[in-house]
Amino acid sequence: MSLDQETVKKVARLARIRLEDEEIVKLGPQLSNIITFVEQLAEVDTDNVEPLASVVDINLELRDDVINDGGCVDKVLTNAPETTQGYFVVPKVVGGENE
Repeated sequence: MSLDQETVKKVARLARIRLEDEEIVKLGPQLSNIITFVEQLAEVDTDNVEPLASVVDINLELRDDVINDGGCVDKVLTNAPETTQGYFVVPKVVGGENE
């Protein structure tokens, strides 16, 4: 699959990445190669393959699900550059389509 420059620009905009024109020209073939590889992976027959989390056949011991580090909000918030009402203040990261 070959991506044109407009498609690369759209992907960059959706990923919130600012690219210069020379970077767009360079990234087009690289993204095309990635998509081609993913398409090849989709062709692999995995019907009789069991899902697994690790290729090593071991059983991991589970720990009890208990809270063991709570109640230290003030200590954690001392690392924050800005807080309000016991929470971190962060910049807006989700915007409208035209932003």
